[in-house]
Amino acid sequence: MLTAELMKRLDAKEQRIIDIRRYLHEHPELSFEEEETAAYIEEFYKEVPVDSVETNVGGHRGIVATIKGGRPGKTIAIRADFDALPIQEETDLPFASKKEGVMHACGHDGHTAYMLILAETVAELKDQLAGTVKVIHQPAEEMPPGGAIGMIQAGVLEGVDAVFGIHVMSTMKTGNIFYRSGNTQTGRARFKLLVQGKGGHGSSPHMANDAIVAASSFVMNCQTIISRRMNPFDTAVVTIGSFDGKGQFNVIKDAVTLEGDVRTMSEESRELVEEEVRQFAKGLDASFGVETTLEYANDYPVLHNDPEATERVREALLQAAIPEVDAVTEAAPQPPSEDFAYYLQEKPGCFFYVGAKPEGKQWYPHHHPKFEIDEKSLLISAKAMAAVVGAYCGKGES
Repeated sequence: MLTAELMKRLDAKEQRIIDIRRYLHEHPELSFEEEETAAYIEEFYKEVPVDSVETNVGGHRGIVATIKGGRPGKTIAIRADFDALPIQEETDLPFASKKEGVMHACGHDGHTAYMLILAETVAELKDQLAGTVKVIHQPAEEMPPGGAIGMIQAGVLEGVDAVFGIHVMSTMKTGNIFYRSGNTQTGRARFKLLVQGKGGHGSSPHMANDAIVAASSFVMNCQTIISRRMNPFDTAVVTIGSFDGKGQFNVIKDAVTLEGDVRTMSEESRELVEEEVRQFAKGLDASFGVETTLEYANDYPVLHNDPEATERVREALLQAAIPEVDAVTEAAPQPPSEDFAYYLQEKPGCFFYVGAKPEGKQWYPHHHPKFEIDEKSLLISAKAMAAVVGAYCGKGES
């Protein structure tokens, strides 16, 4: 059977997965700047018997490798992202980042490593494949508007029946795989508000119009969106992450700029929060006599896992009986946003999680300068996605 043979060959390649991950970890690149990483991926496929390799897909160095099976069947897409973050690494790893201020602090190096070796292994066994596998290597997951949009517009999902992705999670126990059906990760929006008042001397507030006071009112009002506007059974977060109010102690601030982050678990909540933010911003004009300019942008949508595809993933993982996996468990909703959601707006599929919490040492969340993963999660990820490939494209394995 295809799945069993994939597992066997992946076992023999575990060290290669780790070696690739460590190389990529040493050489991280920021979103939309992944020139060397894309070249590395392209070079790798020169020795792999895939049927085609497309480069610069979507205009931002995306790569798609296509593997056609010996028999007709379903076409599935499997995706891994490969960008890093603007973070100065603070681990003591021997393969720590060699680039000042740039770090793989989210595990995308691991995603790329396991996917390359899985693609190679599927290609070696393509005569046993019933259908087609498209391997999507996507840039710029971390930076809006994200790399997924361009790749979708370039046609990577044309003819695809289902799409799948994995994220390694430093917050989840190594040896466990987690899934969730329906709305799974939050959608995201961001806004910038300029509050224009009238500057003046601290001793004479009657001759000025303090932008800090008006902007502070907006900050406090935004907190009532969640506590007083949202259904208590819905999920949403509004964060003011930047308040540009620095000035002189005896000077009334002329203008203030705020920036905020919004996360919601439904499109209805997304619309409600946007409406409330706009109303509060507009209300400052009347309440404080200031002038406001609001820029509000929705980007990553709510990530919705198709229930049927998710159940099929769950069954495939259980049937595969991966020795390194202790449990296949339903996950709680995840607060971060993820641009894989764009693929799931176009095609049914599932984005699921592989536990990668380091054992026997302090663990740190994603985007932390001391972020690490347990490298056992890499082989587990490869085998988990191999089980999905087998379930959809293995002869008689569906």
